Amino acid sequence: MNTANKLTMLRVVMIPVYLLMWHLDFGWNNYAALGVFILASLTDLLDGKIARSRGLITDFGKFMDPLADKVLVMTAMACFCAMGSFPAWAFVIVIFREFAVSGLRLIAVEGGRVIAAGWSGKVKTASTMVCLCVMHVPAPPILGWVCVGVIVVTTVYSGVEYFIQNRDCIDWENI
Repeated sequence: MNTANKLTMLRVVMIPVYLLMWHLDFGWNNYAALGVFILASLTDLLDGKIARSRGLITDFGKFMDPLADKVLVMTAMACFCAMGSFPAWAFVIVIFREFAVSGLRLIAVEGGRVIAAGWSGKVKTASTMVCLCVMHVPAPPILGWVCVGVIVVTTVYSGVEYFIQNRDCIDWENI
C-alpha cells in the first residue's frame, strides 16, 4: 500500500475517533472532535497531493479516497443533525447526491471505466469540510445557515456536473 493510500486509510480510522470525541462528556470534547476532524480533513489534502506528485494514483485510491471523505463528512453532519444544528432536509440532499454519484460510478465500472473525483467534487468536499469546521465553534446562527447553504449548493452543483460529464455511462434508452 502506497503512502497516499495509507493516509486515506488513516482518515477512515480517524472517523470512530471523531465520533468518540464528539460523544464523550468533558468540557472541551467539541474542540477535541474538531481537532480530529481537521486532522482527518488534512489527510485528504495530503494524500491527493502525494498521489499526484509521485504518480501514485491507483484505482483503490480513486475509490477509497472519496468514500473516506463521504463517511467522514456524513458522520459529522449526522452528529450536527442529532444536535439540531444541521437540518435533516440538507442532510438528505447530501446523502442523495452521494448515493447517486456512487451509483453512477458503479455503472461506469461495469463499462470498464473509473470515474475519479472531478474539480467540482473537490470544491464540494473542501468547502463542506471547512463549513463543518466552522460549525464546531461558537458562532452567530446566521453563519451556520451560510455554511448549510454552501454545503447544499456545492453538493447539488457537483452532483449535476458528474451526471452531465458522465451521461454516456448510462444507457438512457433502456431505462
